[in-house]
Amino acid sequence: MADTRRRVKLYMLNEDRQWDDRGTGHVSSAYVERLRGMSLLVRSETDGSILLESKIQPDTAYQKQQETLIVWSEADNYDLALSFQEKAGCDEIWEKICQVQGKDPSVDITQDVVEESEDERFDDMPDAAPPIELPPCELSKLEEISELFASVIPSPIRREKLSVAIENEVYIKKLIDLFHMCEDLENIEGLHHLFEIFKNIFMLNKNALFEIMFSDDVIFDIVGILEYDPALSLPAKHRDYLRNQAKFKEVVPMTNFELENKIHQTYRVQYIQDVILPTPSVFEENMLSSLNSFIFFNKVEIVSMIQEDVKFLTTLFAQLTDDETDDEHRRDLVMFLKEFCTFSQTLQPPSRETFFKTLSNLGILSTIEIILGLDDEKMKAAAIDIFSYIVEFSPSMVREFIVQETQNQDDDDILINLVIEQMINDTDPELGGAMQLMGILRLLLDPENMLATANKTEKTEFLSFFYKHSMHVLTAPLFANTADEKPSRDDYQTAQLLSLILELLSFCVEHHTYHIKNYIISKDLLRRVLVLLSSRHSFLVLCALRFMRKIVGLKEEFYNRYIIKGNLFKPIINLLLRNGDRYNLLNSALIELFEFIRVEDIKTLTTHVVESFAKELEGVKYVKTFETLKLRYEQQQDRLKDRLSIEGRHAPSLVRNNRFRKDPRAVEEDEEMWFDQDDESEDWESTQPMSDLLKHKLEADLDNIQKIWEHKKAKEQGEMRDSPRLFHKSGTISINLKAGGNSPLSTLLGTPTNPGSPGSPASPGSPGSPGSPDSPSSPGRLCPTPHTSPNSSAPKAIEKTNAVTKKPGLRGLVDYPDEDSDEEEEEEEEEVVAPSPKRPR
Repeated sequence: MADTRRRVKLYMLNEDRQWDDRGTGHVSSAYVERLRGMSLLVRSETDGSILLESKIQPDTAYQKQQETLIVWSEADNYDLALSFQEKAGCDEIWEKICQVQGKDPSVDITQDVVEESEDERFDDMPDAAPPIELPPCELSKLEEISELFASVIPSPIRREKLSVAIENEVYIKKLIDLFHMCEDLENIEGLHHLFEIFKNIFMLNKNALFEIMFSDDVIFDIVGILEYDPALSLPAKHRDYLRNQAKFKEVVPMTNFELENKIHQTYRVQYIQDVILPTPSVFEENMLSSLNSFIFFNKVEIVSMIQEDVKFLTTLFAQLTDDETDDEHRRDLVMFLKEFCTFSQTLQPPSRETFFKTLSNLGILSTIEIILGLDDEKMKAAAIDIFSYIVEFSPSMVREFIVQETQNQDDDDILINLVIEQMINDTDPELGGAMQLMGILRLLLDPENMLATANKTEKTEFLSFFYKHSMHVLTAPLFANTADEKPSRDDYQTAQLLSLILELLSFCVEHHTYHIKNYIISKDLLRRVLVLLSSRHSFLVLCALRFMRKIVGLKEEFYNRYIIKGNLFKPIINLLLRNGDRYNLLNSALIELFEFIRVEDIKTLTTHVVESFAKELEGVKYVKTFETLKLRYEQQQDRLKDRLSIEGRHAPSLVRNNRFRKDPRAVEEDEEMWFDQDDESEDWESTQPMSDLLKHKLEADLDNIQKIWEHKKAKEQGEMRDSPRLFHKSGTISINLKAGGNSPLSTLLGTPTNPGSPGSPASPGSPGSPGSPDSPSSPGRLCPTPHTSPNSSAPKAIEKTNAVTKKPGLRGLVDYPDEDSDEEEEEEEEEVVAPSPKRPR
């Protein structure tokens, strides 16, 4: 019982003069050593953390409002409020506060003077501030009263004094009696004075005075006084509107009379604030903060009382879904539910979550589904407002409901498709409702607010569902209007609808990678969108161009190949040429698209644009974009040639075995070439065959090899005089590579028809033949293997190398003993330098 009695919500006033919920917990008063005094402590009911630790200052003004609220200011612009669940708990804490400050608990405010700076205090009241004496409440004193009230408004301390005097002397009741007298006597001057007096009472910003003025027996008199604005030539008729025109419809009988009175009071006070009182330009915003708080807490209380009345809500939803309910009564029920949800917007997130869970358990989404299936536009509009409140707060709850209901219903009857249909069939020429629904769909399709749990991923499940069951409904107007080369309907309303659909599709391209990609390719969606470039509405053309830009901006080769294959840049180029050199938004958007391709160096699109549309773009000289794009293309081609040349330098590692060996890296290159090419025959005809490519590479590589070895041979001849032994070792490698037929390619391929080619069966001394020193089992082989470098050999092989004999038709390596004379070495060197005879073909 104690926990319930001390249960509170902590509120803090933000910069916008709105109350923010800081959490729910339990309040207590205790001595805090750190603060050196009695303090108010609020501990969270969820985790036990301290939400508030506030010392009860002896000079702080605490106010008790509406029996369950305690409000005070900690410092400048730092207002706090405790909202108690029960009145008994509020009374207990109020007694503690009054005990610390030495005040009587029967008062509603503990201090007569609000805190202010010393300068203000001495400027306003140089002496000790005496209480304000109010003039007698008589007709002849109305002008004096009005002047007194206006004079105290600039001073905070005098405002406080005046409000205390008004409350203590029951001055409002006396002024209302004068109002009846003036109205009976038709004393317009006196009525104008009363208007000014009560306008200044509102500016005192005191909740205690508001509770007096907004009581049931006084509020209509206050409204009547505010009808006589001196700025109006004739009095307004606010009382007549509130009594006769603004009818309260009790759609479901209410058994709670306190709730009914609170609803009436809140409506009337809201009317005073929104309609009767002058605009905020006349009032300072902070002058009405207490009025805002009064309305705010009233709404919170109304929602809480309705939410706790289970019988009332059950009856409400039963009548909404009952087939026998007549349309007029159902319309009233829907309007009440809309107002109920509108009031819930004042709740803070924890309370609002409980609120929407309660409505969800009662079947609010099924109810909205039924209402959207009706023909009443007014009910549909109200249902969409309710639906938007739910989606904005908890899109996951709506997504879960939509996915589950497909098990029992057809695609046409599911909630999201009804929403899409409502958007498509909006009768408003400006499509205001359609724009609201597009925002709702965007929230539902946003992966950023989708949850991922251990058992399932909401993103995967819902997006798969949407693209299977609902995407065709969304794109139906687009496909219906783009069957030909031009839009079949090009009126303003259709263009507006298509622009909304394109905006949603652009959002999908940006946030849905896999699903939208498959949909675009399978339906050839981009081609249909580009048909809209022929529309006469510039905003629709820009929407279509923006969709293309989103796709290009992803820089995915999957999309790029799709664009190239379909030649989908042609409509863009045609639009650019059709627009000419006009300097407008469309021209800037087109130029930016090609500039993006150039800056981001999207090679496939650069090649496609330059090779396919170079002639068309030659005349576009007012920007450098296309010239630099062509230059980028030429640089790209030069780099490709250089790459082929550089890659050719790896050929010796492939050919020094005198046979081909597949480089593992070539597999990846072949795969890339395979995926880069298209299956269409026209693409294969334009692709260079692999055999020609290899031949070109090998011939260039062998030319490079020949030049490299000739350079090395000349260098080695110069080094021979200083280091003949070292030259002898490397010379054997030169002979092994240079000897052979006339064609370098024949040496590389090692054809069996050449009797002198290394590795042929007819050459007994060839490497690899049985008994040869260079057979695979011989430790002295010099031909490179997959694990040896072509420019290096084992130390043992270097020691055992010897010169090639001069016998024609026989090549081999002969071991010389280590004790050979220097003369023999010189002769061997001469033999090495001499060119070897060519082998017969």
